[in-house]
Amino acid sequence: MVRQTPLYEAHGRYGGKFVEFGGWLLPVQYAGILEEHRAVRQKAGLFDVSHMGEVRLTGPAALALVQRLVTNDASRLQAGQVQYSPMCYPEGGVVDDVLIYKQADEDYLLVVNAANTGKDWDWIRENAAGLEVTLQDLSAETAQLALQGPAAPTILSGLTTAPLGELPYYHFISRTEVAGKNVLLSRTGYTGEDGFEIYCATQDAVFLWDSLMSAGEVYGLQPAGLGCRDTLRFEACMPLYGHELSAGISPIEAGLGRYVKTDKGNFHGRKILADQKQNGTRRTLVGFEMLGRGIARAEYPILYGEKRIGTVTTGSYAPSLDKNLGLGLVDSEFAPLGQHFDISIRGKSVPAQVIPKPFYKRKGN
Repeated sequence: MVRQTPLYEAHGRYGGKFVEFGGWLLPVQYAGILEEHRAVRQKAGLFDVSHMGEVRLTGPAALALVQRLVTNDASRLQAGQVQYSPMCYPEGGVVDDVLIYKQADEDYLLVVNAANTGKDWDWIRENAAGLEVTLQDLSAETAQLALQGPAAPTILSGLTTAPLGELPYYHFISRTEVAGKNVLLSRTGYTGEDGFEIYCATQDAVFLWDSLMSAGEVYGLQPAGLGCRDTLRFEACMPLYGHELSAGISPIEAGLGRYVKTDKGNFHGRKILADQKQNGTRRTLVGFEMLGRGIARAEYPILYGEKRIGTVTTGSYAPSLDKNLGLGLVDSEFAPLGQHFDISIRGKSVPAQVIPKPFYKRKGN
């Protein structure tokens, strides 16, 4: 059964065109992917990300459970900080990549990917067995709006008294108000731009969406769909589960070794990931630019001569750079910058070259 977010009817009012994603019916675009992409880069865009899952862990063993589950070191978090981390299987593949919100010493919120919510919940429950910890799946009662772009602070400041100027990147305020509604307000983002996430009760989502759109109209705010969310995160080389990360791709292979703290104590996958960090991996995620005509799409073969050396994980036209770019897992010997290889596009070999990641980085970041 395909699910709808609390904002489904609002998206229709704003001209949203729907697709199924992760079991949810979500807007892929409104005015158009390119227009929405440029709005986020230059002004601001508003996303409905209410399909994401939220799991709360409380109790004396909450931190111990988080540490067992994730590869990053959550013991470094202060209350009000957010941390990104892969969550791995014992074999080193990725269950999901999550955001960890530390609300208090015995109170953590994990934000998980929509398509993985059920699987993640089962995995967390399995690992919580025997620990003094209480688990709550808050996904059904929580909506999330993401306001992204350089104008985001200005737009939001007109609707809240929260000290936005004092809220650093990857921090949050657990209880504040936006447009008179109680919310959790964070500053992370999945676009490569500055921006905020507003977690609210599902019944408040439409009011907050309309309030933000009204406040942002003079600043060029546009509703933004999944299409530009993907092109934006792709330009910033942020991984997408099922593409750059999966049960068959480790965080080390995906270039996320900085989020794997093998010295923090035991966690799932630690032995294998420590070996990969020390000795390298057979495959490596690279960024590449198409040198010939064509767009690389996910699952396209990467070739060196007639030998298959890898697979495209994501490929797209990059609007901010006016280039056709891609991400792909290749045999590590073909990963150095400047390396040439071919992308097989419908049976035709099109040349490409390895380039640095991320492709896009906002000014001042």
